[in-house]
Amino acid sequence: MLFMKMAGCPLLSTEEAVAGFIDNPEQERQALGKTTILIVEDDPDILNLVAWHLKAADYHVLMAQDGGSALEIAMAERPDLIILDLMLPGMDGLEVCKAIKRQRETTHVPIIMLTARGEEADRIVGLELGADDYVVKPFSPRELVLRVQAVLRRSSDTQEKKGPLQAEGITVDLEAHRVWVDGEETVLTATEFKLLLELLNNKGRVLSRDRLLDRVWGYQFDGYARTVDTHIRRLRQKLGRRADVVETIRGVGYRLRES
Repeated sequence: MLFMKMAGCPLLSTEEAVAGFIDNPEQERQALGKTTILIVEDDPDILNLVAWHLKAADYHVLMAQDGGSALEIAMAERPDLIILDLMLPGMDGLEVCKAIKRQRETTHVPIIMLTARGEEADRIVGLELGADDYVVKPFSPRELVLRVQAVLRRSSDTQEKKGPLQAEGITVDLEAHRVWVDGEETVLTATEFKLLLELLNNKGRVLSRDRLLDRVWGYQFDGYARTVDTHIRRLRQKLGRRADVVETIRGVGYRLRES
């Protein structure tokens, strides 16, 4: 498994990656304080194109060309955001996404799916697995950078809020990105966490599917209201006996019941 650290640099082995990139301390010092983006793409031309535009926008860039390397880098480096191609050799992007969302250390990392597939089913699956956005090839690199900025902004807004939120046996620690139900911890994907947070912040108010799409995913996906329903169903499953705190308002949307 191979990956590239920065655009234009030679390929490095996975062992060098996990060792901490000690081959170039100067790059590490320059990267200090920058937002780190991991790009996972097996096409070197697209990989370098995306990396160039992200570096021009002052991001620190890591690169992987297969799913296995992507997982190792994600665990070792904890990037702030991952751009993930769906069509990868070996482990595909959907499997990588599921693996990332299963790990407590990376479950909160936002993911933008980048793929040649444009079918509705593929987009829905990606979003349901916890992806925060979906960009179909061919794409505008400048638009991709704007999508990155929008996803990071939403993620930052969530993390900046302080103090635990509570509702009927549900406790959310915003800083630790952890959730407890009646004292027992439950692991949510990044999207499920943001969905629960939006409901908690608007306790007692009915939120339409369009509103939730806009607030949780960042903009409206025409025809994707059902992905909200799928995420609500999965969120309820993880809330267990507290599932009924999320109420369905027929023909309108959802509401978190006020105690």
